[in-house]
Amino acid sequence: MTTRKLLGACGFTLCLLGTIVCAARTSAQDTGERKIVKKVEAQYPAVLKRRGIGGTVRLKVLVHADGSVKDVEVLGGNPALADAADKAVRQWKFAPGNESTITVSVNFDPNA
Repeated sequence: MTTRKLLGACGFTLCLLGTIVCAARTSAQDTGERKIVKKVEAQYPAVLKRRGIGGTVRLKVLVHADGSVKDVEVLGGNPALADAADKAVRQWKFAPGNESTITVSVNFDPNA
């Protein structure tokens, strides 16, 4: 395969992936003491939503004292949805306080 064809195929793949991911309603619950100040909604993969695949992804979130997210670890849930949940929660902001670890659940509802 020539370089031009390879680049064209890669561009098509990226375009296709871009259309697969679309915004959808998700909800999240904070099971810790930190209040969520800024919540970014997870991007629901369109293919999964169309197929009626949903579920809950549980995440362990390490929060800095200033309220920014330091680290996220997936504790459980559908692996196909975990990446979207992880990316969204990393953008969240919490109320300032002591550095802490909380558990968060991100729900993906294909009927929403």
